[in-house]
Amino acid sequence: MRSTITVIDFGTSKVVALVAEVSGRQRTDIIGAGIAPYDGFADARWNNPDMVNDAISQAIRTSEEQARTNTRDVYIGVPGQFSRIYTVEVKMDLQGADPHVSARDIETLFALANEEVREVRGTPIHRSPAWFVVDDGKKTLEPLNQHGNELRAMISYVIADQFFIDDLSERLRAIGKNASGFFSTPMGEAMLYISDEERDRTAILIDMGYLTTDVMAVEGDTIIFHRNIPLGGGHITADLTYGLDIPLDQAEQIKRSYIFGAPSSQTSFDIMSSDGRTQTFSYNKVAEVFDPRAEEISEAISKCIKESGVRLGNWSVVYLTGGGMAINRGGREFLSEKLGRPVRELPRKAVKLSSPIYSSALGLLDLIIDTKTGANAPQSGLKAFFRGLFGG
Repeated sequence: MRSTITVIDFGTSKVVALVAEVSGRQRTDIIGAGIAPYDGFADARWNNPDMVNDAISQAIRTSEEQARTNTRDVYIGVPGQFSRIYTVEVKMDLQGADPHVSARDIETLFALANEEVREVRGTPIHRSPAWFVVDDGKKTLEPLNQHGNELRAMISYVIADQFFIDDLSERLRAIGKNASGFFSTPMGEAMLYISDEERDRTAILIDMGYLTTDVMAVEGDTIIFHRNIPLGGGHITADLTYGLDIPLDQAEQIKRSYIFGAPSSQTSFDIMSSDGRTQTFSYNKVAEVFDPRAEEISEAISKCIKESGVRLGNWSVVYLTGGGMAINRGGREFLSEKLGRPVRELPRKAVKLSSPIYSSALGLLDLIIDTKTGANAPQSGLKAFFRGLFGG
């Protein structure tokens, strides 16, 4: 059965709305996309609250015009800065003459975890396991029917700020829309782009936006660590604005076209001013402004990963996405040198929206579709049990 859904993703410089036609889990067509610039957010508050409704309206209107539809219900992505990750480790003894893991045991384990986060302020919007262990065995996401005496698990919760839930619900009502549900944007991005095998070995996902950078450690079916760094590509643009004494939009042009490593193909940057005159800046002049801020951001990311307490193995992968440095040629290599391990680009999941600036919106869309189709379709096995347990 075909259905149409509208989702909206909030970045630190733009609002993205997508309209998709869904016919089962394996078939999704994005039939409308709208982008609206705005001033974003910082410290979990809007930088310019009066702009937000107009940005939402513009993004949704553009996406619906492309899709030739008008939907009332909208699914909302909760950015990392408006949510927190809580990981809980719980354990229980297995009972009976022939003790083995049952669905009831897993349900009991999650009930114990729920008690651990009961007093946390905010609205839970996601929970999922990083791993289960029976006795001293290996980590697994398929513990059912394993024999042993003790079952342990790490369970991760995403708790959204109540301010964001209430504020967006009211803003959508004001423009004649209904907030149908709230979903974790970082969780959707991590689950869509990082494979099961890579998550089993623990992976790092870095989403560098305009004003902030999300650093996530992903294991099993969840995010086990998340931190928001108040630095992003916009800080590089601001430095270029002041350092070169040019308008912000011209600085952004230079920022987007910059190539790391002083290549012979890029010796200077030509910028057209508002009066029609051309200004030329040498590569070295631009690099003097650009590189120190890029180094600061990279070092902050490196410090964040080191202080996370997450153990990475030799086979753990690191991904970089977002509009910060992922769109710059040589950006991944620059960050890789600071981190001391290779940094990859995310695999492409869409033909038309393959740019890193859309990765969070596509991940959000995938998570919502997965949740909706999983809740409606008959399934068996542990995945189906988890969906019932999570209320997904």
